[in-house]
Amino acid sequence: MWKILGADSLYLEFADVWKRRIAEIVSEGENGDRFKELMNGAEVIYIMNGATEIHTFMVQLPETLSDDDIQFLADEILNVAKTYGSPFVSLNDNYEKCQVIFTTETEPEILGLDKKEGYSAGAVFKPILDGWGGAGRQNETFM
Repeated sequence: MWKILGADSLYLEFADVWKRRIAEIVSEGENGDRFKELMNGAEVIYIMNGATEIHTFMVQLPETLSDDDIQFLADEILNVAKTYGSPFVSLNDNYEKCQVIFTTETEPEILGLDKKEGYSAGAVFKPILDGWGGAGRQNETFM
């Protein structure tokens, strides 16, 4: 059975369980209220890299957070990693490698319901395709 910070979890709910459990664990300390307030606006995305077998929890933070706030979040998560008696991710009680990534960057959605204007799949590749046949010096290696 998969466990996230000691709590049983199904693959599809890893991100939600991780966010809930990390807030519960940190809230036991003196900085818990600040941590929960900062994490409240965050979205957690779970990614598993099958080639490296590393579990990734990407924490998408609001752009309004200061560098000090982001460093505070990172320090609290490192404290949990050092002091908590259970790994972040385990399978049948065996430790699994994982990483936590903080980011405030958002990529525009190029497909789907929230597609950004001007970022359709064709528009993203149009400058590249135009460059192949556009004006400029001819590439002599193709001749």
